[in-house]
Amino acid sequence: MYLTNHFSTAEQADVLAFMQSNSFATICGVGIEGFPVATHVPVMINLRNNQLFLQAHIMRKQAHTIAFEHNDKVLAIFTGPHAYISAQHYEPQNTASTYNYSAVHATGIIHFLGDAELHEMLKNLTAKYEQNPSSPSQMEHMSEEYIQLNMKAIIAFEIEVTQLKHVFKWSQNKPSHIQANIIQTLAEGNLEEKLAAVEMKKRLNIQ
Repeated sequence: MYLTNHFSTAEQADVLAFMQSNSFATICGVGIEGFPVATHVPVMINLRNNQLFLQAHIMRKQAHTIAFEHNDKVLAIFTGPHAYISAQHYEPQNTASTYNYSAVHATGIIHFLGDAELHEMLKNLTAKYEQNPSSPSQMEHMSEEYIQLNMKAIIAFEIEVTQLKHVFKWSQNKPSHIQANIIQTLAEGNLEEKLAAVEMKKRLNIQ
């Protein structure tokens, strides 16, 4: 991860808020043969007694599950908006272009959980994303037989985070007029660039 004082100064609360807003994470580990493995899952952020935990579930008998069973050291990656930034905005202009982005790396130890924890996690996870309490997709509207049948194919886990790093790189090292020009260009671009413009304004506290 590219760490500098310009781009890695956010408070923990801000970092956790970013993780909550971008909770579809990539969980990385190392397989038995030494090759990296990764999977992509919605994650719940849990802060208990000032210790950060990440909770999710994955399919059983997959390459990532087997890897995590043999090596409990994992990395969870959270990413947000990103955009190419042309050096045409800079002064002088004969410099390299760059990329602006937000990312958080959470390193930790993975622990697999039992069926009771899995059931509770599925309930909380569904409530978080479904949001509408009367939705027929809430777990209380499903039969217990259906839930138990599907639970056989998945396993819950919790990552005890031991290190948290972030990069919120949004041209903080550039003068305000250049920042404004970059935001204007992004705001006139495609959907990803428009989202990047919003993120950049947020990170730079620009109204």
